[in-house]
Amino acid sequence: MKIAFHGAARTVTGSKHLLTLSNGRKYLLDCGMFQGLGQATSGLNRHWGFNPSEVDHLILSHAHIDHSGLIPKLTKDGFTGKIYCTPATKELTEILLVDSAEIQEDDVKYVNKKRAAEGQPYLQPLYTVEDAENAFQFLQAVDYGQWHSIDEFVDLMYTDAGHIIGSAAVNLRIKENGKVTHLTFSGDIGRYRDVILRSPAVFPQADYIILESTYGNSLHELNVTTPDQLLHWIERTCLQKRGKLIIPAFSVGRTQELLYHLNQLELERRLPDLDYFVDSPLSVKTTELVKRYPAYFNRNIQKVLESDADPFAFKGMKFVRTVQESKLLNFRNEPCVIISASGMAEAGRVKHHISNNIENSRNTILMTGYCEPESLGGRLLSGRKEVHIFGVEHEVHAEVSAIHSMSAHGDYEDLSQFLACQDPRQVKRLFLVHGEYNVQQQFRERLIKKGFTDVEIPEVHYEIGLT
Repeated sequence: MKIAFHGAARTVTGSKHLLTLSNGRKYLLDCGMFQGLGQATSGLNRHWGFNPSEVDHLILSHAHIDHSGLIPKLTKDGFTGKIYCTPATKELTEILLVDSAEIQEDDVKYVNKKRAAEGQPYLQPLYTVEDAENAFQFLQAVDYGQWHSIDEFVDLMYTDAGHIIGSAAVNLRIKENGKVTHLTFSGDIGRYRDVILRSPAVFPQADYIILESTYGNSLHELNVTTPDQLLHWIERTCLQKRGKLIIPAFSVGRTQELLYHLNQLELERRLPDLDYFVDSPLSVKTTELVKRYPAYFNRNIQKVLESDADPFAFKGMKFVRTVQESKLLNFRNEPCVIISASGMAEAGRVKHHISNNIENSRNTILMTGYCEPESLGGRLLSGRKEVHIFGVEHEVHAEVSAIHSMSAHGDYEDLSQFLACQDPRQVKRLFLVHGEYNVQQQFRERLIKKGFTDVEIPEVHYEIGLT
């Protein structure tokens, strides 16, 4: 058998790994979209490096777009197999893919207006809402902790990854040439101190491991609590400067964590009396979905639920649903907090809010998670004094900062704890994916010291045989 790495190879997005057995059967692990890579992004998303019609099955780790976002293009380009995922991931994926298609259709309409004026040919989106909905028929839910036979050659078991609702590590039992090989793909690993979700689960001993490495050289902040940091920026921006606090946040996971922390501040009677807008229809849908899976919550949230029926709601919170309501926020002069997608500020309503507020020094843009260096969020965090947004150059006068304690990705201690259930001597090869190359190199040295003797960092489209 062999494995080829067609995405999230020496970069953080576009997760896509193709397992091919000696009999020609092909199994794709994730089908993610590349995001925030500048001009290279479109080309990476349009060219597979393999033939989708030859893939027999897709095994999905979780619903984030950088892991699921090209599923409609995969089915559009000829894939007809089953797409395995956990029950929560199935629901989330359907919501996120429709939203992704809507964003693409809107973006292409905007770009094509300019291209038409310049006499250039029209562009097409990667896929449409119809393409996304057509892909749903292939989704098949599989529960955690049970071996499921995909076919006569491969069995699948999902174990909880603790990253977002429904996220899972993929454990495969591969029967080939009279022997059984165990392969584990981590997906994205969450934190063992996550405020909402259960910790990542132990997984069976593996012969081969494909491991994410987003924060493989970092430790998250522990000395200052996230509610205290949020309160600091609310007071500094809204009470002292009388401005707007704009918080880009991923609709799945990060938004719910922010709402939970703000609810905690209210329970402690420390939350300032302001308006808190959640300006993302997607965030509204996903928050309601998260509430339907309380069994996935950790013990602390289970305890909170005994006295607080909704740990994601508080005084002053307002959901913004329509485009018109969103636009009206730009004319608002009163201090407020705006939580809006996307997390890297590359798309969605938050990009418009930043465009309209970035030149006012009273305002603050507060990042809450990882940003690709070339994304708008990444460019702002690098300290640039000018940025282009929707083709217009803006001077950066708003304050820009970040809260690093909120990452849904585990740091190197979390990743090491995830691997603690493994005997390194039995792991033939460990591949690092989903990380920046310099981070992966540092993490590789750490893993070698822990006894993993063969740690590789594959390039995009790199293929290798597994004995």
